[in-house]
Parts: sequence; C-alpha cells; structure tokens
Amino acid sequence: MIDPVLRSVHVHPVKSLRALSLTEAEVQPWGLAHDRRWAVVDAKDTVMTQRRHPRMALVSAEPLPDGGLRLTAPGREPLTVPVPVPAATLTMDIFDQAVETVPAGEAAAAWFSAWLEDDARLVHLDAPEHRRPVDPAYALPGETVSLADGYPLLIAASASLDALNALIAEGDHAHEGPLPMSRFRPNLVVDGTAPWAEDGWTRLSVGEVTFRVAKPCGRCVVTTTDQATAERGKEPLRTLGRHRRLNGKLVFGQNLVPEHTGTVRVGDPVKILG
Repeated sequence: MIDPVLRSVHVHPVKSLRALSLTEAEVQPWGLAHDRRWAVVDAKDTVMTQRRHPRMALVSAEPLPDGGLRLTAPGREPLTVPVPVPAATLTMDIFDQAVETVPAGEAAAAWFSAWLEDDARLVHLDAPEHRRPVDPAYALPGETVSLADGYPLLIAASASLDALNALIAEGDHAHEGPLPMSRFRPNLVVDGTAPWAEDGWTRLSVGEVTFRVAKPCGRCVVTTTDQATAERGKEPLRTLGRHRRLNGKLVFGQNLVPEHTGTVRVGDPVKILG
C-alpha cells in the first residue's frame, strides 16, 4: 500500500451549493478559506440546504478577490455579490443554533428566491472567529466553525468509498452505483489508506497542518442527491444503514478541527499521529 496522500481539496463558498475543487487551500481556525462563509435562509431566517432544496446543488458560487461571489445557475443570468457591509445583522437558525450574519442585499435575495421558487436571502458570516462555537462536547474553549454543519473540516478516504461502492453493488439498488465522492461533500480526500481506517484516527497531519479528529460524520439525505443533476435516489443511505451505523447515525468520513493554521496542497503527505 502507498503512503497516504492528499488526493483533492474542496470548498463550498455558499453552504449547500456546488463544491469547488482546488489545488491548495489555506486552513483557518474555523475551516478552509472560502468554505461556507455564506448561506441561504428562508422567510423564517432558517438555513436552507439540499435536504429540502436539492436544486441548490446546481448553483455555483465563485469566490472573488475582494471576498464577494459570482453566482451562476443553468438558464439564469450570473450575479456578482459584494461582501455586505455589516450595518445590520440577521440572526439565522442553523440546526437550532442562533448565529449572527449579515444580509447580502435584495438583488441576491431575488436571484435565489427565483431559483428556489421560495422566499430566500443570502447571508454572510462576517466574523467567524467569534460568531459560532463548535459543539463544546468535541471542542476546546474558543474553537469556532464557519456555516458548515458543525465542524471546521470533513475528511474522507477514497478506499472507504471504494468499499462502500462494493457494498452498494451487492444491494437492491446496485444500479445507482458506483457513487462519486462528491455525494459526501468533503473538504479533504485522502488516498492510500485501508478501507475504513479513518474509524481509528484521533489526530493526523496533512502537509504542514495538524488536525484533531472530532467525531465520525453522520450522513443525511443530501448524500442521495446527484450533485450534477439534483436528482435523488436511495443510496448511499440504504447501504450505510446496513453496514455503517454508529450510535444511531449513518456515518461516512470524519470531522476535523485544525490545531493551527497553514496551507494544505494536493499531493501533501497525510500522517496518522494517533
């Protein structure tokens, strides 16, 4: 077996929109630079995700040098959104956690409302260093997270995806496989491990950055959404339910908390430290 190596790096500039693949990324205390610093909320200021709006998978958000975004979607005119001035804040509900954000303006609200056919607003996390703490059951004092589901980064192993796809091929929805890694929306993908080796990790390094492994990632209906078409199936949840159930959750991948900042690059060595 080859030594573990970083295969790919991914960010999601707007929560639940299409992933962007990079060759390198800056690791900040709350996650990768440009990862989930924006989100879309509904009329009740509750976060909108692919859980209820699979069409979000078809929208791309490109980070701009000034921190703003360029939004594109099939059949719609692109929209450039500047970083909003934090003159007023909006308290969004993200999985029953109240987080102060800054509304991005009426043009972005109209663009997303038309695409999602629902009242929608784009918001920006202006101060990730103090806006949203990591779950204290898995965090050290002062650790914060972006608008990711709960932890700064998510890592997944390609060998584990291969093993999962082999199990899917043996099941009653084999025609849905093999599934691509994009279904799981990781930040980091590692090659060169044994299948499910990540179950035993507690600490690791990727290039110059070390990470603490917080907990396995519980999976939801988003993983059944084809990220290229927004169509839904039954897998991988059906197979995860049979083979990867832990404490009532269907798990794939591991949540990470960085121990310091730095840069990770495709091809970096990955070392398991504990």
